[in-house]
Amino acid sequence: MRLDGFGLFVNDMGAMVRFYRDVLGFEIKESEDTSNVYLVKDGTLFLLYGRSDFEHMTGKTYEYVEGTNGHFEIALYVDTFEQVDIEYEKAIAKGAVPVLEPTTEPWGQRTCYIADPEGNLIEIGSFDRPFGR
Repeated sequence: MRLDGFGLFVNDMGAMVRFYRDVLGFEIKESEDTSNVYLVKDGTLFLLYGRSDFEHMTGKTYEYVEGTNGHFEIALYVDTFEQVDIEYEKAIAKGAVPVLEPTTEPWGQRTCYIADPEGNLIEIGSFDRPFGR
């Protein structure tokens, strides 16, 4: 097996589509009223799937965390420390929820955290060099 992608089960599809498209710049072609959205970002499948549609499909009811949750993060990489600060400020200006302002960590990474409208954590980070080098 190989990792194909990941998904978020969302409550408000419209708000989540607008966030990932308009705040973070993900290319999303589906409309805001669809039950699931597929997109590929840097070769990785990213799925937004309506909670009620998933529950209907599986015939089960699930529990969902309210507010900012710490179950996982989505990590986005930029090439320079300066870009971390710029992307953080841009995301906050467009409505992202601030969680951690840009900080240079002892292990040499500059990182920050924001949250999407449903409280999922998103890290923007860099080791001040192009990805993978």
